[in-house]
Amino acid sequence: MRIRSSSNLIVEFSTTSKRHNRRRSKQRAELFSLEETSVVTMADQRTMAKLLQAPTEGYGDAIVIPAILADNVELKHGLLNLVTSKQFYRFEKEDPHAHICWFNKITSTIKYKDVPNSSIKLMLFPFSIEVAARIWLEKEPPRSILTWEDLVSKFINQFFSPSKTTNLLNEITNFQQNFEETFSEA
Repeated sequence: MRIRSSSNLIVEFSTTSKRHNRRRSKQRAELFSLEETSVVTMADQRTMAKLLQAPTEGYGDAIVIPAILADNVELKHGLLNLVTSKQFYRFEKEDPHAHICWFNKITSTIKYKDVPNSSIKLMLFPFSIEVAARIWLEKEPPRSILTWEDLVSKFINQFFSPSKTTNLLNEITNFQQNFEETFSEA
């Protein structure tokens, strides 16, 4: 009896005694054939040092900074100190909207010839965040933030979720003044 397996091996079974099966199985093992296609592979030309290095692909930054036409653009040390003086950490009481407003004020004072302000913002923003916010930015897929608007949208959605907005709106709309309270006390 012959059976063709999924790997295209032809396997023969017989109903003779075990002693004959052993001899036949050795003979038949030589008859097994795998239908293989010959694949020619090139020898790996990398050195042992290169083979032992960790891969570096896929570690690109999430923020894509557009090409700048200016010849010499240098971010001054004082500017970096100003941006890092008030970083966003994602503490409970921190407001991401306030951080974006403060960041816009700082970066709106910076002007470079032939450099769009949005490019400056994209370059400086990673310096204005720390701890959980930095971890969030590092976990974003490589090359996923193309514009300043993309960055602001993702940042606000991450740290000021729509549910938080809804809760605050509900608190405002469900505001009630007690009978004995003045409006300012309430």
